[in-house]
Amino acid sequence: MSLFVASTRSAFRAVAPIKRSFQTRRAYATQPSQGGSSSTILLGAAAVGIAGAGAYFFSGSGAAKKAEASVKEVTEKLTLGEIKKAFVGGDQGWVSLKLEEVELVNHNTKRLRFRLPEDDMVSGLNVASAVLTKFKPLDAEKAVLRPYTPINDESAQGYIDLLVKKYEGGPMSTYLHDMAPGQRLDIKGPLPKYPWEANKHKHIALVAGGTGITPMYQLIRAIFNNPDDKTKVTLVFGNVSEEDILLKNELATLENHYPQRFRAFYVLDTPPKQWTGAKGYINKDLLKTVLPEPKNEDIKVFVCGPPGMMTSISGNKKSPRDQGELSGILKELGYSADQVYKF
Repeated sequence: MSLFVASTRSAFRAVAPIKRSFQTRRAYATQPSQGGSSSTILLGAAAVGIAGAGAYFFSGSGAAKKAEASVKEVTEKLTLGEIKKAFVGGDQGWVSLKLEEVELVNHNTKRLRFRLPEDDMVSGLNVASAVLTKFKPLDAEKAVLRPYTPINDESAQGYIDLLVKKYEGGPMSTYLHDMAPGQRLDIKGPLPKYPWEANKHKHIALVAGGTGITPMYQLIRAIFNNPDDKTKVTLVFGNVSEEDILLKNELATLENHYPQRFRAFYVLDTPPKQWTGAKGYINKDLLKTVLPEPKNEDIKVFVCGPPGMMTSISGNKKSPRDQGELSGILKELGYSADQVYKF
């Protein structure tokens, strides 16, 4: 996979893959999140209508114009309050949604589609935000709560899709993987985080591990589905194996269509023999090479992944509302706390 080198921070030209092994301490995608960890809760609230180009966006000018018109119509209706939202926050409480469809994505990940209460409803999520899921084990005193970022467009009507990796010892992910179509799950939202609007930053960097890609993908999708948003994006995505790279086809499509604005760089703990990308773990040398320099104005670095990765890259959040101190590799490279956001 092509990378940025120092000169590409201004020119954005593709270069040959870095073939060194990158080694640093961290545990990737092999442990369940602890409580409300930063690995799954997403960014903040902004407009929702830009995300619906979907399958039409890259299929030709006629189809793109048709999709743009459709999204504009949905956006206008949302603005006027003519389209109902499933999740409105505040005192709404929990909404019981029926599981409609289950797709096996890889050896430990499933896509679960839940039907919204009405077919013409949208989720009500903004870019960027997440939902909170709940279930109560039979022998437990307290319910299990976990946040997830849906991977479908915010303008999609009638459903939300959750991408769920099963973690050993993870009560919520195990419960969701055991669900069958027709069963129901309590969900509430939206959970807003970092508010996004077109061109909020000239260049953003996304450092993700495992299912930490889902909030990043929501942001990426919104940027490139909006013709008015010219933000440049660098993604560094670490996983255990090639099979573990989630949403790879979607990311590859975007990279092919926006080579001057989007670069994705993959790092594998245990790569196959034919792997030509980076090996090992995301480390200081890699991030120094591919990320926009901290001295550049109007940049933002987003980090989302398992606790071990967060500790190594940026430090963990203290709580959903407290970013905590910036530490780790990003601090060593000279980034300020204002330039980094932890999901």
